Amino acid sequence: MTMLDRMRRHRDWLKWSLGLVCVAFVLFYIPDFLRGSGADAASGDTIAKVEGREITSGEFRRTYQAQLQAYRSAYGANMSEQLLKQLGIEQQILQQMVDERAALAEADRLGIQTSDEEVRTRIVTMPAFQENGAFIGDVRYQQLLRMQRPPLTPADFEDNVRNSLTVEKLRAALTDWLSVPDNELEREYRRRNDKVKLAVVSLTSDSFRAQVQASDADVTGYFEAHKDAFKIPEKRKIRYLLIDIDAIRTKTIVPSADVERSYNNSIEQYTTPEQVRASHILLKTEGKDDATVKAKAEALLKLARAGADFADLAKKNSEDTDSAKNGGDLDYFGRGRMVPEFDQAVFAMQAGQISDLVKTQYGYHIIKLVDKKNATTRTLAEVRQQITDQLAYERAQVQAADLAQTLEKQISKPADLDKVGKAQGLTPQESGFFAHDEPILGLGPSPEAANKAFQMKQGEVSGALRASRGFVFETLVATQEPYIPKVEEVKDKVREEVVRQKARDLSNQKAADMAAKLKTAADFEKAAKAAGVEAKTTDLIARDSPIPDLGVAPAVEDAAFALAVGAVSDPIATDTGTAVIKVLEKKEVTSEEWTTAKDRFREELQSDRRNRFFSAYMTKAKLKMKIDVNRETLQRAVS
Repeated sequence: MTMLDRMRRHRDWLKWSLGLVCVAFVLFYIPDFLRGSGADAASGDTIAKVEGREITSGEFRRTYQAQLQAYRSAYGANMSEQLLKQLGIEQQILQQMVDERAALAEADRLGIQTSDEEVRTRIVTMPAFQENGAFIGDVRYQQLLRMQRPPLTPADFEDNVRNSLTVEKLRAALTDWLSVPDNELEREYRRRNDKVKLAVVSLTSDSFRAQVQASDADVTGYFEAHKDAFKIPEKRKIRYLLIDIDAIRTKTIVPSADVERSYNNSIEQYTTPEQVRASHILLKTEGKDDATVKAKAEALLKLARAGADFADLAKKNSEDTDSAKNGGDLDYFGRGRMVPEFDQAVFAMQAGQISDLVKTQYGYHIIKLVDKKNATTRTLAEVRQQITDQLAYERAQVQAADLAQTLEKQISKPADLDKVGKAQGLTPQESGFFAHDEPILGLGPSPEAANKAFQMKQGEVSGALRASRGFVFETLVATQEPYIPKVEEVKDKVREEVVRQKARDLSNQKAADMAAKLKTAADFEKAAKAAGVEAKTTDLIARDSPIPDLGVAPAVEDAAFALAVGAVSDPIATDTGTAVIKVLEKKEVTSEEWTTAKDRFREELQSDRRNRFFSAYMTKAKLKMKIDVNRETLQRAVS
């Protein structure tokens, strides 16, 4: 973690401590204005139940709104709620909450509990609640909780800590036995950290396409030799009734008063707070004589104020290694992102000004203010259309979900699609044949509808299914069994494959001819240029790094790390053609580097493997659990 990160995290103490304690299962809270609003009227409704443990609409909405705010803080106001919904953010959040309940249920099953004493011990040892190495006391602890928006009660916070500790204990009980042998640990570390520098000649298949042709005889011959590759999979055809959210949205009228209310309630979304851009030089005091550090800082301050290049001073002297390499630049940040002493000093400065020495828990800082941006708020006129569109979309989703729930009680056989559809002004449609992984005509990509179609028998009718365009009821009308097609049916596809293969063969041939010359050439790059191609040089790269014109190419990597420095490879087949490489330099992990990194890497690798084991274990455990999700209530909660 960088010094800048630590500075920011110390100031934003509650989020940091919650993140540390609760890991992925932290519960978030919504702003005060949402409490008691009409939107929260059904906060007690159950969205999901995991082994009897409920997830209520209110709990979900708190987490959902906090997640939206997190995205907006990270990506700005352009990250709209509608876009996030299209990306399925509500499903991800619900899954996270279901996973939490499932982990707690599994802990109960295994008899894993967390005592009041353990909760208390965790809280009093949190850095956020300590001062000079001691707990700040119950009075200040409760004051800090009340300062949050909305205020946190000790009971809520402590329940959250208890759940998190229980999950930690479950994870430990299931995974602490996992370890990594030393020889495997070192092998994996070297695999990840050994580096190589290459000169790369890439001959792509596409560059040879114009030089090859595929005759009818070529197409027929290739097809006869590879019939199974062109087998047509099972396909199905459905008849469906669609509740189209977009169609409802276009008819939805959003009153101006609602737009204004939404704007006022979400004004922070449209406000960019005051920001500054600063550079700093940090001299750490931890483990050092304070007076000596201060004297050095004062000497640097005099140089900076005398006109010395601040960026150069930072690069040579700052002990914040992350920002030092950038001349001390901290980029833009708002109030509250740094520790209080730093924050107070920098926001009192003017652009171009250099501060006095600023003492923080990390040491002495010299700050230069580079730029200052005043707070701005986009007007209602500027965002009216955006809000109107978002509210219309949300209301259309609610109307569609309500209608789907109503129709679900009325549709039980195929004929009901026509009868009910006519009553609602909806017309059933037929899809045409589609494979399991193909989009459905008229619906687009709709995995839930496609999956159901391949599970149904003719005459059955589904309940309401979520599709990319809304909600759909479907019935299976026909099945097409898999078969080997005649060549005429797939002629274009076969021809494309023949051309691709011929172009690739030609690139292999060209590369083989070239490699023979490049291996004996005194100058690899000049020899490549003489052959009409360009040799591109990489930086020192580790495995799994992209290579110019090739992207991530495992076969090239394998050859590169196997060759000696100065050696030239044989032609290497890639996904896009053929490559020839020369190894220019190698940087292998030294024994000293490995010794230094060993303990940290063991912790990292073991943590990764334990996480994957725990995830796999919980996936299986959840198969035995009763997990119910009410999609309609979920839809209301996000609208």
